[in-house]
Amino acid sequence: QVQVVESGGGLVQAGGSLRLSCGTSGRTSGTEGVGWFRQAPGAARVFVAGVTWSGNSPKYADSVKGRFAISRDNAKNTVYLQMNSLKPEDTAVYYCAAGSGSSERYEYLYWGQGTQVTVSS
Repeated sequence: QVQVVESGGGLVQAGGSLRLSCGTSGRTSGTEGVGWFRQAPGAARVFVAGVTWSGNSPKYADSVKGRFAISRDNAKNTVYLQMNSLKPEDTAVYYCAAGSGSSERYEYLYWGQGTQVTVSS
């Protein structure tokens, strides 16, 4: 069992920045990486970014490429999501999950409770 805890959400104006943190309790089989997903009201949960602990090229959804950056601190078992140039459409609950590090939701085994990000126009 891997515990996953997100932090860093909040309210920000359009064009602003936030950094989300995802702390994990460790790694186990099937948790080679960490991914960020988000879910807006009435919408499905979708992939945002993912990275493996081994440092393979991170993956991003097209909607956030060039604005968001995912990074990791292996010593702290923590992954960060730096979000710049935020837009109102980025408003959602952001979830961190431990799994493959891919863009496939079904490849993630352990999920956090989510952190709210609200971008005002």
